[in-house]
Amino acid sequence: MSVNQQHLDPDSTTDVEDVTDAEEELIKKCEEMWKDMEECQNKLSLVGTETLTDSNAQLSLLIMQVKCLTAELSQWQKETPEMIPLNEEVLVTLGKEEFQKLRHDLELALSTIQSKNEKLKEDLEREQKWLDEQQQILESLNVLQSDLKQQVVTFSESRIFNELKTKMRDIKEYKEKLLVTLGEFLEDHFPLPDRNVKKKKKNIQESTAQLITLHEMLEILLNRLFDVPHDPYVKISDSFWPPYIELLLRNGIALRHPEDPTRIRLEAFHQ
Repeated sequence: MSVNQQHLDPDSTTDVEDVTDAEEELIKKCEEMWKDMEECQNKLSLVGTETLTDSNAQLSLLIMQVKCLTAELSQWQKETPEMIPLNEEVLVTLGKEEFQKLRHDLELALSTIQSKNEKLKEDLEREQKWLDEQQQILESLNVLQSDLKQQVVTFSESRIFNELKTKMRDIKEYKEKLLVTLGEFLEDHFPLPDRNVKKKKKNIQESTAQLITLHEMLEILLNRLFDVPHDPYVKISDSFWPPYIELLLRNGIALRHPEDPTRIRLEAFHQ
């Protein structure tokens, strides 16, 4: 131990000198601050007891700073700088204290990191569970898609075209059937007038025009309605039997032109 002290003596002497220089410098600064405070105090004494205005608010702050510095200077003057003996035991003790402090800080940092790692681990497990569920759903959808692909029947363009042609042909046949049925019904229940009866009537001249059936009248009106939808009116000719015209108008099947009573049109029931 004495050998170590002998080795440390030159350094100890140098440290003592440094501490002495620091103490002298501190005392010098304190003396300068004391002189500044005395000057401020003299200025304040000259001011007297006058009330400070808003413009002198900075002076009030300086007074408070002077008081604080005075108290601090007095405290430093009462204390004596403590010399730390720079020997092996002291250095070991200081090293141990610093090491314990560093160890404590590292333990706190380790605890914080471990807590964050636990939270991240929980988040990772939750995200992994969600990912597994999504993967299972994706696999199920892939299997379903594969099954649907096997069940889907591929339709070629020619097959679709043929099916449309068949449907259109069926519709046309059904339309023709309806027209034939309608024509038979009209011929049975709405025949042409008997010309012999008409000749027997007095004061009535026989028309030279050939009368058409109610079926033909309806066909003319229907074709006009669909062929020329912007002008569906048909001129009433002598071939239209007036009683049939009156029948269509009274039952709302046909409409007369609002400006020309000699023209009629078929009611647009499809609109």
